[in-house]
Amino acid sequence: MRKLLTAVAAAAVLVAPAIAHAQSPIVIKFSHVVANETPKGKGALKFKELAEKYTDGKVKVEVYPNSTLFKDKEEIEALQLGSVQMLAPSTAKFAPLGIKEFEALDLPWLFKDDQTYSNAMKGTIGKWLFQKLEAKGITGLAYWDNGFHMLSANRPLMKPTDFQGLKFRISGSKVTDQYLRIMGSIPQIMAFSEVYQALQTGVVDGCENTASNYLTQKFYEVQKDITVSYHAHLQYAVIVNSKFWSGLPPDIRAKLDKAMAEATDYTNSIARQENEDALAEIKKTGKTNLHYLTDADRKAWQEAMQPTYKWAKGRVGQEVLDLVAKELDVKMN
Repeated sequence: MRKLLTAVAAAAVLVAPAIAHAQSPIVIKFSHVVANETPKGKGALKFKELAEKYTDGKVKVEVYPNSTLFKDKEEIEALQLGSVQMLAPSTAKFAPLGIKEFEALDLPWLFKDDQTYSNAMKGTIGKWLFQKLEAKGITGLAYWDNGFHMLSANRPLMKPTDFQGLKFRISGSKVTDQYLRIMGSIPQIMAFSEVYQALQTGVVDGCENTASNYLTQKFYEVQKDITVSYHAHLQYAVIVNSKFWSGLPPDIRAKLDKAMAEATDYTNSIARQENEDALAEIKKTGKTNLHYLTDADRKAWQEAMQPTYKWAKGRVGQEVLDLVAKELDVKMN
C-alpha cells in the first residue's frame, strides 16, 4: 500500500505542472504606437476586454501602446518572427513588405467622408488587399478608422505655394511623399515616437496626422498652425501572425473573431467623434491657430495634388486603381 501511495504521489508531482500548463492562458501581445486615448488605443483595450470575457480568461491580451514594445519601423518584422502576435499599423506600413497596393488608400481626396471609407473597406477593396498579406505570414482581421488628416507647420498652409521648402514628417507612404513633393515640400520618413521632438527641435517643420493624434501626442504644443484640410484618410489594419492565429483552437478563434468584430464596430463608431472632440480641445488650449480651407483653397489643393493619381499607377499598379475607381467612382487620371 505504501509503495502504491508513493507511486501515486510521484505521478501527481509529474502531472501537476502539465495541468498548470494546460490551464495557462493564451497570451496575445498587441503592440501599437499611439496613445490609449485615441480611437486605435481605445479599440485595442476594447478588444482586450471582450476577448478575455468571451474566452472566460483562456486568452490574455497584453496591450502595449505608445511604442513601448516596438516602434512602427520594427513591429511588422516582430510580428512575422512571432515576438508579438497582433498589431494595428497604418496601411502605408505594408509597402516595405512588397505590398505597395495598400498605398492606393493614401491618395489625396479619395474618400469624400467616413461612410464612403467604411463601405470601401468592408467591400471588395478591403478583402482584396487582405489577401495580399497571406503570402507574408500575416492575416488581416479588420480595418480601423482614424478619420482624416490635417497638416501643420509654424506658418499657415492655405495655398499650395505655402508648402514651398518645408520639411514634413510622413509615416512612409510613397503616395503621401509624392503629393507633398508636388506641393513643393520635402517629406521625411520618421518613426511616430520621434515626431514630437523633431517638431520641437526643427528637424522637421511640420507633419500630417489626425486630430486625435495631434492632441494625445501634444504635437499642437510645438506647431503654431494647423490646417484642418482633411485631404487624406488614415486607416489601420488589425493584423495577426498567421501561424499563431491558425494554431489556435477553433472555438477560441471563433470567440476572438467575435471580440474583434465588436471592437471594430466600437472603434469605427467613435473615431469621428473622437477627432471632433480632439479638435475642440486643441482649439481650447489656444496654443495653435486652426485654419480652414475655403472652397477656392480646397480646389487649388485638389488641382495641385491631382497628378499623384497618374503617378500612382507606376507605384501601386493598375489593378488596385481600377478597383478603387470602380468602388468609389473616382477618376484616376
